[in-house]
Amino acid sequence: MTVKTVLPRQQANRDIEEAIDRYLGEAGETVALGFIDSLEQAYRHIARHPASGSSRHAYDLNLPGLRFWLLKQYPYLVFYVETANHIDVWRVLHAECDIPAWIREPDIS
Repeated sequence: MTVKTVLPRQQANRDIEEAIDRYLGEAGETVALGFIDSLEQAYRHIARHPASGSSRHAYDLNLPGLRFWLLKQYPYLVFYVETANHIDVWRVLHAECDIPAWIREPDIS
């Protein structure tokens, strides 16, 4: 089995920082650290099994190859595209946000 490197874009890193800040402010350090652990588990999973993520939003957004993976115990989705050499993480979004609007926001990276 090939394990690919997971490379989050700048916007994905901003999404993660915002989520951590929100959890720190609203739920405390333990919950924020749990979010980080869940995200790391998701990254390990998609690095080993990139095709296992759902492609549902790829059809809705007309973005072939786009997949997402739901974090365990946290309502966040990791949106990514598998490339030949790595996993390109586009966004890490709350499951209740307006996915089509947020996924199309321009990325600086």
